[in-house]
Amino acid sequence: MKTTRMKTTAGRREFVKAAGTGMAALGVLSVLGAPIFATAAPALPAMPDGADNFYKSGKVTVQPVRFRNQYQMTVAGNLFLPAQLDPARRHAAIIVGHPMGAVKEQSANLYATRMAEQGFVALSLDLSFWGESEGQPRNAVSPDIYAEDFSAAVDFLGAQAVVDSERIAAIGICGSGSFVISAAKIDPRIKAVATVSMYDMGSASRHGLRRTQTLAQRQAYIAAAARQRQVEFAGGATAYTSGTLPELSANPSAIEREFHDFYRTPRGAYLPAGQLPERATRPTLSSNVKFMNFYPFIDIETISPRPLLFITGDQAHSKEFSEDAYRRAAEPKELHYVAGAGHVDLYDRVTLIPWDKLASFFQRALAA
Repeated sequence: MKTTRMKTTAGRREFVKAAGTGMAALGVLSVLGAPIFATAAPALPAMPDGADNFYKSGKVTVQPVRFRNQYQMTVAGNLFLPAQLDPARRHAAIIVGHPMGAVKEQSANLYATRMAEQGFVALSLDLSFWGESEGQPRNAVSPDIYAEDFSAAVDFLGAQAVVDSERIAAIGICGSGSFVISAAKIDPRIKAVATVSMYDMGSASRHGLRRTQTLAQRQAYIAAAARQRQVEFAGGATAYTSGTLPELSANPSAIEREFHDFYRTPRGAYLPAGQLPERATRPTLSSNVKFMNFYPFIDIETISPRPLLFITGDQAHSKEFSEDAYRRAAEPKELHYVAGAGHVDLYDRVTLIPWDKLASFFQRALAA
């Protein structure tokens, strides 16, 4: 794995100090591409009960689609249609966004397939800079453009003859939960929103989980990212941060292992064409600080009277974000806990994910 070193030893120490607490919320950290800890090669974990990220259904047809967002960037998606779809009618539709750093083949396709089984038209998408969607540099962070991609998906669905443009909703998984909230605040065409294992990417970046990151650590991280901009402006190599490393550390935390067991094993590992394994899930360091200016829950109450459903595992390390959003949101709203479920469990464990809850929520919200 290629390593890009910082210009000074002092700068490197400063980055490690800043990164060790706050950004670990996003998985497991690296120091500009190099693991913080010595790596090991443990045996692959057993597949969790019910895990089926690459689920396929004979009740659904799927086709790849492309459409442009407002910035004329091509967004790639998969359109899922019920096999028994009546082409003479207009149907309710649901957009599904993948976890931060993932691609549509990780969790989003699963959710879209299951929603299509329930009779909805469903669209999974790769956020800009990720997967098959356009955007340079690859793995860049831009929460405004991520939110725009959801609105562009509404544009696309609204132009389809089989979709009722007045009945379009969205599901955001992990980081996409915060992006779709951001989109819905300014796009009333999104008639209902459900989030699953939501991460507020802004709060996680500024404060870390349970607000364990100090202001000094935040400032040191920002300074390291600014220095990296100069490196890249001068033609230096792009640096990557956070995400999930290819190998577990010698003494992994519970969160590190949780993400690794999904993204770095056959359970959920997926590499789009041209993607290097060591860069999968990992945003660029110089752009990752864009999340510091991201406040998706400010004005969340303005989404009302469109309904909101927040789904989280009662054991999830991320449940604080769903709870915070629920407190701030106006009615109608619901916070649903899945007993015994952690954060990543709700990515793919089909026997834990509350499909009936999601289906009934959208059936009510998108009733003709």
